[in-house]
Amino acid sequence: MEDLNIVVRERLEKAAELERQDVALYPNGYEVADRIKYLLANSAAKKAEELEADQTAYTIAGRVLSVRSFGKSIFMHIVDSDAKIQIYVQKNLLGEPSYSLARRIDIGDIIRVGGSLFRTKTDELTLAVKDFVLLTKNLRPLPEKFHGLKDIELRYRQRYVDLMVNEQVRETFRKRARIISSIRGFFTERDFLEVETPMMHAIAGGAAAKPFKTHHNALDMDLYLRIAPELYLKRLLVGGFERVFEVNRNFRNEGVSTKHNPEFTMVEFYQAYATYRDLMGLTEELFAQLCREVNEGKTSLEYQGDVIDFCAPWARYTFLEALTTIGDVPQEAVESLEGAVHCARSLGIGIERFEGHGKLLTKIFDLVVEPRLVQPTFIYQYPLEVSPLSRKTQGAPEFVDRFELFIAGREMANAFSELNDPRDQRERFELQLAAFQAGDEEAHQMDDDYIRALEYGMPPAAGEGIGIDRLVMLFTDSPSIRDVILFPQMRPEKKGL
Repeated sequence: MEDLNIVVRERLEKAAELERQDVALYPNGYEVADRIKYLLANSAAKKAEELEADQTAYTIAGRVLSVRSFGKSIFMHIVDSDAKIQIYVQKNLLGEPSYSLARRIDIGDIIRVGGSLFRTKTDELTLAVKDFVLLTKNLRPLPEKFHGLKDIELRYRQRYVDLMVNEQVRETFRKRARIISSIRGFFTERDFLEVETPMMHAIAGGAAAKPFKTHHNALDMDLYLRIAPELYLKRLLVGGFERVFEVNRNFRNEGVSTKHNPEFTMVEFYQAYATYRDLMGLTEELFAQLCREVNEGKTSLEYQGDVIDFCAPWARYTFLEALTTIGDVPQEAVESLEGAVHCARSLGIGIERFEGHGKLLTKIFDLVVEPRLVQPTFIYQYPLEVSPLSRKTQGAPEFVDRFELFIAGREMANAFSELNDPRDQRERFELQLAAFQAGDEEAHQMDDDYIRALEYGMPPAAGEGIGIDRLVMLFTDSPSIRDVILFPQMRPEKKGL
């Protein structure tokens, strides 16, 4: 830390000296006409003699990553948002005042340079600088040797530095942008309407999760940050929009891990006159398309050492089948609450007083089945107890028409045929309310307006939510959700970081 403070003081002194010499440290209004990636692409096939004869003038800007001085010449590498290029600063080409400034440039400064292209003796494309402007003075040194931040926490906390020095990190977030754009295109091509619904709710609902609570001063009322947009999107089905989707931010007041961030992104979509089985096929199409677009036309990828194959059809198991055949859960645990309690205790699972058979089996599933689901797998027909918004399975009312998609040992999507009977929905909300009053902070609360909307009539429909952060993890081979969120939630910064 002491070394860092010394360097910062030295740079502050250098900045002050430059200002005394009337050098603007943070000027504005300088046009940058060209991008480095286009210079590289357009000149890739040109030989040295072609570039020498061309002498087209280009203007680029970027951050200085390296400086090498040789007498009256300086070689630098600068990088913009897309690519890196070498520049050549020579006193005879630039003139004394600008050359003198160039000699005092630090690694991390942002500069604007103009000139023509040539190739060095090692065949490296280089810009011969004839115009030089300092745009931003750097006051804090970049990580040593530009190998990036080694401290994981610092990488996430100081993402701006992580992006600055790690091309792989920048590429991860470019892929994230492409994935979200592709998702939007996928649904709009299929006549889904993109919508926006509230992020502050008077009643927490739409998913089983503990919400964040806030207060609106003007209305003098408590509000909850959205845990899911589901109930509002289904109100739109009532209103007559038959296919809707939203790329949305959700907030859940839960733990932080490699798979969870309190603030996360999902795409949630609803289709009238469809069932959850229809959405299985749609999901297979979506993931295969995303894989092709992100992974150079391939329908498989490698994630953390496992090859994931997205070719349809994917494996499908009922919830109970998965417990017994994949998780090796004893039959007595599946058949009775007592058996489930015994099984849960043997696995070290805590049991709350408000938990019934279905919820206990779901906890067991999360522990012994989910980690084993590496290839894309649909698990369907979940217990009614953990699915308060899903349609009951015909002939087996203790289960619902719902599936979850698992890939690489984690849940990627949740979908079901929607419950559109307002009488049934009210009864389930009342059961959830009882669980909430018994201490279940994740239980749904009663939403009378949503019941009223269903009373007007919602068409039979199916809906699904897909976690975009986990999706990006999968398609970028990232082990932690923090690797794919630009600014993940962190504990308060320790003094001195």
